[in-house]
Amino acid sequence: MAYDAFLLVSFGGPEGQEDVLPFLENVTRGRGIPAERLEAVAGHYRHFGGVSPINAQNRALLEALRPHLDLPIYWGNRNWHPFLEDAVRQMRDDGVRHALAFVTSPFGSNSSCRQYQDDIARAREAVGPDAPVIDKIRHFHDHPLYVESHAAAVRAALETLPSRLSARLVFTAHSIPTAMNDASGPGGVGRYRAQLLETAALVAAAAAPELDWDLVWQSRSGPPQVPWLEPDVNDHLEALSAAGVREVVVSPIGFISDHLEVIWDLDNEARDTAAKLGLVFARAATPGTDPRFVTMIRQLVDERVLAHSNVRHALGTVPTWDFCPADCCVSPKRV
Repeated sequence: MAYDAFLLVSFGGPEGQEDVLPFLENVTRGRGIPAERLEAVAGHYRHFGGVSPINAQNRALLEALRPHLDLPIYWGNRNWHPFLEDAVRQMRDDGVRHALAFVTSPFGSNSSCRQYQDDIARAREAVGPDAPVIDKIRHFHDHPLYVESHAAAVRAALETLPSRLSARLVFTAHSIPTAMNDASGPGGVGRYRAQLLETAALVAAAAAPELDWDLVWQSRSGPPQVPWLEPDVNDHLEALSAAGVREVVVSPIGFISDHLEVIWDLDNEARDTAAKLGLVFARAATPGTDPRFVTMIRQLVDERVLAHSNVRHALGTVPTWDFCPADCCVSPKRV
């Protein structure tokens, strides 16, 4: 299929103290989040000077990609500058007709996939009838190079422990409401959790097949009466300590870069929990600009551009597809 541009689509983040609340208001618009909850989350950003690392990490990823792609590169965010609508407008003005979008989430759910597709549709509608057609690249949770970039980081983290043979691997991802997970596949098959379990198993097998591992969750933000995926990473660390575990490697396989939810929820909160419990704690890196991850993106582009070749880089059995079915990752009813 012919494409004439590459579009990076991401969440976005504030880049100064004055950006924090407007950014959070964009993130939570229409969800009825109390002001005190926004202030609590704002404190996480203010701890780092009001700057989320995610925009700088996206800029670094784009620079790493430029030598590997033969397409003009654009970048648009859901919640902060550069906004997706502005990127689509620039693409139209530059004469782009058919772009391929890489979304910075490997997994399928309403918040990590369907909402981005809806964002793209709204941006195209706002730009008008001359807006380029934009196709989203498939999920890549089981791509060999995604798995290996995380596995290499786990191996490096294990090397920092006094005795790696007694360590436990703890894989984390962003928790979502259980209803959203249940709706994260055609016919409601719970694809989000299934994909993450597959990624965790593949990374563990590649990094340290002799060690036990668990998949847990972080960054919950919903009201207490709404069930979310559990256990929380901090609760799980307490359970491991009570069971006699003394060393842990925490690997954020649900994330492609060390943005704020990684460095706050893991490097601050989970690390503090481990210290209180007397656990030796090592946090594995995310892919970021790892050359394997950059090569993976190029391979995903090649898969779509050279669709006739039938080359598909995948290690798992949880299905992915180039064009999502209409009943995939639908929005669950609010409780």
